[in-house]
Amino acid sequence: MLDHKTLFIDGRWQKPSGQGIAEVINPATEQVCGSVPLGDERDVENAVAAARRAFASWSRTPSSVRAGYIRALTEQLRARADEMATVITTELGMPVQWCRSVQVDGPIIGLEQYVELAGLMDEVREVGNSLVIREAVGVCAFINPWNYPLHQLIGKLAPALAAGCTVVVKPSQDTPLHAFLLAQMIEDIGLPAGVFNLVSGPGSKVGEALAKHPDVDMVSFTGSTGAGVRVAQAAAPSVKRVCLELGGKSPLLIAEDADLAAAVRYGVQDVMINSGQTCTALTRMLLPASRYAEAVELALAETLSLRMGDPLDPQSFLGPMCSAGQRRTVLDYVKVGQQEGARLLCGGETPSAFERGFYVSPTLFVDVDNRMRIAQEEIFGPVLCLIPYTDEAQAIQIANDSPFGLSSGVWAGSAERALHLGRQMRAGQCFVNGATFNYQAPFGGYKQSGNGREWGEEGLNEFVEVKAIQV
Repeated sequence: MLDHKTLFIDGRWQKPSGQGIAEVINPATEQVCGSVPLGDERDVENAVAAARRAFASWSRTPSSVRAGYIRALTEQLRARADEMATVITTELGMPVQWCRSVQVDGPIIGLEQYVELAGLMDEVREVGNSLVIREAVGVCAFINPWNYPLHQLIGKLAPALAAGCTVVVKPSQDTPLHAFLLAQMIEDIGLPAGVFNLVSGPGSKVGEALAKHPDVDMVSFTGSTGAGVRVAQAAAPSVKRVCLELGGKSPLLIAEDADLAAAVRYGVQDVMINSGQTCTALTRMLLPASRYAEAVELALAETLSLRMGDPLDPQSFLGPMCSAGQRRTVLDYVKVGQQEGARLLCGGETPSAFERGFYVSPTLFVDVDNRMRIAQEEIFGPVLCLIPYTDEAQAIQIANDSPFGLSSGVWAGSAERALHLGRQMRAGQCFVNGATFNYQAPFGGYKQSGNGREWGEEGLNEFVEVKAIQV
């Protein structure tokens, strides 16, 4: 049991003003695995005040010193990576087969790059009679999701520290335990008091108080599009900067000349990792009508080969959903898909083999029309829609016919052809022929998938004000 009774504010663990605790449920066992305090608006006030006090000195700290703290945190995470992965598996349910590499090792790679990128804050650009310089944006509030909790926290924290910002973090109530472990590491490296503050609690209290607080200069939110709209509305009266990484309903366009077996295998696995709880999941597989029947058989065989089981079993490909509520949401969408006329090829149920745990078997819908709700709305579960197209023009039209634009994928017979198709995708990123995620590249969405970017130099720029000094 990981029971936490204090919040990390102003460089020390403090008893919260808020009353009560939130229990954290292990989604594989449905048993309590830990607890965290329920902070309130007073705790937000204390944390923001600490961050505001720390900002003046931290933002003027030499970039080399800030880089040293980032390096030290990287070393801490590497040394305690197994511990962090265990915590995330316990609170999220992602199998150990994936949790260490995806949820921990990836963020470490992303964090480490800001050791070097911190030096960009020292650059001065001469434009005519002006000097153009960079300054930290100020006090930042981070409202984090539950599905890739450390990944998204580091994606905000690393560039903020590099830029010279101070932060207040609110983790999801479903998966908050990792943030308390990270706070312990931050305490161990001796980061100056007030630079990093942690306040757990409900979004209706802590999240809203952070978004509307007049002394918060920027709020960075990862979550659903609906919640992102509410965050932006709360932030609007104080005209603070808002960075939103929101929902997705991403397409995988498989061309007629593609290696069909490889493309379909990649597409199925992309959706089923983390039980479909991935904002960038390629949940709409667009297939040429001439090869549709073959692709359906390949997708079914691949889906049925994936092992669902205990997250602690190294052989498990899928684990449970994060919560009972998320399982209900997914199963409700399965009913919607059937009512809309899509054909349920497999899955769409709670497997009888599991007496406990929030499991949903991997699900395939075929003969899906892109106008259906299951093709337009983010399900956030192990559900893949197979959609036929007649020609390339229709494929591009279907791919872009979505309110979202977070990610996309293309698989074609050649890199040149795949790039030609990928450039036509209205999305913040495109994975070509099975390419992997790149932490040096910008990550973010078009349309209702959000605004702003994370990772790489563009991620740093979100935390920067640009000043022109006329000489």
